[in-house]
Amino acid sequence: MDNYMKTNQDWWNEAAQVHAQGEGYQVKEFKKGLNKLHALERAEVGGVAGKKLLHLQCHFGLDTLSWARLGAQVTGVDFAEKAIAIAQDLSQELQLDATFVQSEIYQLPNVLDAEGAFDIVYTSYGAICWLPDLQPWGKIIAHYLKPGGFFYIAEGHPFMWTIDEKSPELKIGYPYFSKEPIKDDTSTGTYAEKEAKLEHNVTFGWNHTFSEIFGSLLSAGLAIDFFHEHPFCVWECLPDMEEVERNILRFKDEKKREMIPLMYSLKATKR
Repeated sequence: MDNYMKTNQDWWNEAAQVHAQGEGYQVKEFKKGLNKLHALERAEVGGVAGKKLLHLQCHFGLDTLSWARLGAQVTGVDFAEKAIAIAQDLSQELQLDATFVQSEIYQLPNVLDAEGAFDIVYTSYGAICWLPDLQPWGKIIAHYLKPGGFFYIAEGHPFMWTIDEKSPELKIGYPYFSKEPIKDDTSTGTYAEKEAKLEHNVTFGWNHTFSEIFGSLLSAGLAIDFFHEHPFCVWECLPDMEEVERNILRFKDEKKREMIPLMYSLKATKR
């Protein structure tokens, strides 16, 4: 694990504990039966009852366990050991059948021996920006899918990630084409607990172009079933947004809604 990934791992270990104890992730409501998945991915993934689902970069497992509540046989993977420990505790407490594996994504084939075992590989929302290279990511997705199984992702749009999140004028603040990591050392909290004080406050992220995203999946032998771009987001990704329905946020200004795509979703099947 290089220094960038180790720095991120330290942050995510601390963030997992903050998120599990805070209000942003609605853990109390989840324990009472709340399903944390959004309407978008539930509709586009479809029924999962009886299917084996691998969730990459699962954090402390609320989405993973939400798929379990819908009948999937789930395995969640994350590189933060404290996040995985929390996920395992939740699974046992709520008696939900789930497996959680601690591993960096690129090392997963050395840790999880389940080649071709999964009907679905899933990831979502602020996940791939933590990966420096998507070519091995695509190969790992294909490695774990059964023939005919599919990969699904719902994510922030690559163009949205170029916008300065502190700019009401929606100015470009970050590169679209860049191999260098983007350092963030300005946050005093996390995206879910903005007032939290963390000992580790430095992270490194990477913007990925659509050519990288599509290329990594196509070169791994996956065929694109659909690709959708969305003018809404499931979190407040930029200034001047409002919640128009549960967990669906749009720009208040209707003209801005036509200017910037905020998310995309994609499904790809292993040939």
